[in-house]
Amino acid sequence: MNLLDEILKHEVYPALGCTEPISCSYAAALAASHLGEDVEHLEIRVDPGTFKNGTAAILPHTQGKKGNLLAASLGAVLAKPKGKLELLRDVTPEHLHRAQALCDSGKCTIECLDGHGDFRVEVEVTGSRHKVLAVLAGGHTNVERILKDGNDIVHRNGQGSDDGTLSYRRILRDMDLNSLLSLTADLDAHQIAHLRRGVEMNLAMSKRGLDMQRTAYQLLRMKEKGYLADDIFFRVKLSVASAVDARMGGIDQPVMTSGGSGNQGIVATLTSCMVGEEMNIEEERIIRSIAVAHTLNAYVKCYVGELSVVCGCAMAAGIAAAVAIVYQQAGSDTAKISLAVNSVIGDLGGLICDGAKPGCALKSVTAVDTAIRSGLMALDDYGLTVDDGLVGQTAEESIRNLGRITLEGMWQVDSTLLKILKEKPVINATPEHRSDP
Repeated sequence: MNLLDEILKHEVYPALGCTEPISCSYAAALAASHLGEDVEHLEIRVDPGTFKNGTAAILPHTQGKKGNLLAASLGAVLAKPKGKLELLRDVTPEHLHRAQALCDSGKCTIECLDGHGDFRVEVEVTGSRHKVLAVLAGGHTNVERILKDGNDIVHRNGQGSDDGTLSYRRILRDMDLNSLLSLTADLDAHQIAHLRRGVEMNLAMSKRGLDMQRTAYQLLRMKEKGYLADDIFFRVKLSVASAVDARMGGIDQPVMTSGGSGNQGIVATLTSCMVGEEMNIEEERIIRSIAVAHTLNAYVKCYVGELSVVCGCAMAAGIAAAVAIVYQQAGSDTAKISLAVNSVIGDLGGLICDGAKPGCALKSVTAVDTAIRSGLMALDDYGLTVDDGLVGQTAEESIRNLGRITLEGMWQVDSTLLKILKEKPVINATPEHRSDP
């Protein structure tokens, strides 16, 4: 098994729209493609992270509409799973009309799998004669099961893993920093091309966000007023925020994900790339550092979860970008890299994820600022140490501590947050028929 290939295959791929609602589209398209008739009823069951992330992110090609249920209905109407997380590129006004009518019919329901700690999407579609269930688990495109009329079409448990986790993650979780860094020692032509494509895609998205006049536009305004300096921090934060603004606003353009998250992909790739270019690092080393960033992002998520209580942009992608910055100038210097990891965790540990939404751009700005600052301080041999709260004796222990805080100490956050979201009139005005989370 080539671990880097597995990471790039399962966690670094193009996605059009927020990956949680689009995964509902994908699961519904899988189910509908096996139904062989029109969908008359649709039921969705999702983990808490997917539930909250489908609340406020705008779906592409929907005239500003939102929601996991509409996303699933669009997937069921399209019934084209080959597009995976880019399948909504084929949505037409007619598809949207049919999907909205299905939602409005009262024959669609969505349920939150309360207490479920890992990514999971179950979509069951029913026609006049048949019923099909499609299940994604462990990853946004990882098909665990497809069941038609009680008979298995696909049935696998995490590609050979007894606990439903993708098997490469069990190996990744047990590695140390030196071993992680060694995964990127010899990139082949295909891997390099894939990494370059990710940079190009995410840079292209960053050109779309200023027109939305959200977070990136406000940063630009503050610079024009003299409140912010036109420095490396500002330029990277502007580009990242602009890309996130565009993505959360439903712009019809894919980005390259990291850890299965488009926003994390934006933070990890653009921060690494732009800092490297500002520091006059050669392109080959920048590309290698982005491979390092994707690897670290995947490693952190082995501990905090696929959809964490804490902000993945800040924690996983922030750590990933900080490590990439150090790697560009110091190579596999684990002492400096550990300082960078510790500083990000000490600075941002506990920053919650309250769902995918336009405000994610603000958190991405925070992540970028901390990542650059932590990386540059580490290059000067400064960073937080074991005396500082969450920070452990090693970077690996610090990441494990972060996982403990997330999975043990903050386990009630999502359930409380879901109650808050449910109480919001603006959220509950959407035409979704929901079971209580």
